[in-house]
Amino acid sequence: MDEFSADTFVNRDEPIPVVRLEPQDDLAYSEGEDHSSEERKRDVLKRHGKNLKENLRKAQDKVSDRGSSMQDRLLEKLLQQVIPIEDETASRNLSSSPQSEFVTRPSFNITTMSNNFRRFNARIGVVFVFQAKIIRLLSWHKPTHTLSLLATYTFVCLDPYLITVLPLALLLLGLLIPSFIARHPAPPSTISTSTPYQTHGPALAPAPTVKPVKELSKDFFRNMRDLQNSMEDFSQVHDRIVHLLTPPTNFSNEPLSSFLFLSAFLISLLMFIASDLIPWRILFLLSGWATIALGHPTIQRQFIHTHEHYIRPQEKVAKSYMDQWISHDIILDSAPQTREVEIFELQKLSHPTSEWESWLFSSSPYDPLSEGRIRGERPKGTRFFEDVRAPEGWEWSEKKWALDLWSREWVEERIITGVEVETEGERWVYDLRYEVEYDDSEYGDFDITPKKDKDVKGKRRVLPSWEEGSDAEGEGRGRRGEWRRRRWVRMVKRKWQPRRASDVGN
Repeated sequence: MDEFSADTFVNRDEPIPVVRLEPQDDLAYSEGEDHSSEERKRDVLKRHGKNLKENLRKAQDKVSDRGSSMQDRLLEKLLQQVIPIEDETASRNLSSSPQSEFVTRPSFNITTMSNNFRRFNARIGVVFVFQAKIIRLLSWHKPTHTLSLLATYTFVCLDPYLITVLPLALLLLGLLIPSFIARHPAPPSTISTSTPYQTHGPALAPAPTVKPVKELSKDFFRNMRDLQNSMEDFSQVHDRIVHLLTPPTNFSNEPLSSFLFLSAFLISLLMFIASDLIPWRILFLLSGWATIALGHPTIQRQFIHTHEHYIRPQEKVAKSYMDQWISHDIILDSAPQTREVEIFELQKLSHPTSEWESWLFSSSPYDPLSEGRIRGERPKGTRFFEDVRAPEGWEWSEKKWALDLWSREWVEERIITGVEVETEGERWVYDLRYEVEYDDSEYGDFDITPKKDKDVKGKRRVLPSWEEGSDAEGEGRGRRGEWRRRRWVRMVKRKWQPRRASDVGN
């Protein structure tokens, strides 16, 4: 199984925390605590005693369900072999933090997943009820309710400070008043039609509570149905948004993305200056009314008819004009980035035949004072020119390699010493082997090779760092070594590279 999938939105950091609304109970206390800690311990023990029966009942249920959960345990063992093991370093770091008393980050477990899904599905009904009411409100199911929403929205747009009243109004109208009416219901209409509603007196009904639906009940499967449809809605909306936003913004079409970037930048500069001049209240008021009005069945049918017969046929024409204008006005420098790469052709002198043999092509000149040469290592490279590859992320922009005719320059740039440089011909750079030279100019002539039975007098002559071929051969001071090299160059250009999984993870 791949560790990462490219181009996806997945939480690859720490697991989503499971928040505990009450801290975990801990009976271990330090010795220096006062008497309040003893009282706290007694309270904890008392609380544990109250939950003892419940814990015993849960243990009995677990034993009875052990046989039926064999399949779940087998499936869990199978998934543990397939799912990659998570890094527990973050969890260990989290356990030492002060928030570990309230937050846990459990790893994936099929049993926990199944239990959490059942609990979630039994409690998600409130979200679907709210969603259904919003849909009825915006679709003009009851026009009076929708008009009331528009009136409230109009007051908030004209006086934005009223938005602070909305949470309190929702608390009163949505929670407190319905709860009071449920506790103090009106008398039944069969007793007397003239009996007024009494707001005083004892409560006549139990307080309303929100309970999760029972498993395997009709409401449980209704929640599963709505959850299934919501997942499909989210997938479709997600795919639609990605389809609309990704191509213009990911620079797959560079002129279009550059146009959007330039437009957003200019509009941002303009908004810094003119944002206080825009009538935001009227703008939000008109846009809100227009959006809610589009939900009316009559206006919606008329809008769909207009879009099908008048707007959609002109979409392709408008898009072609837009693309043509962008292609003419947005000019991009499409020339890729280029670099020059080098390779050194190394040849070695064969002692039996005194001929130069092709050795290999290396990224290093393997000069006499190179690090690998001093350590006695063999040169590294490839035997054939065709095996030389471009660097990673680059490709060849020229078909053939070119011989570097300026051999003196790259020798001087690398400060290579003890070599002979050909300034003409094939531009080889040879190793030099010098005999011991002494300067006896103060005492007469000098010998290149001093004899053993002769007292040596004079100074050692300092030879140049490198020599040209004609000078070295003419004076006879040097002798070519067993290695020679020359430099080949070729141009490369940047190429497109897919994102690697490691880059996605980082």
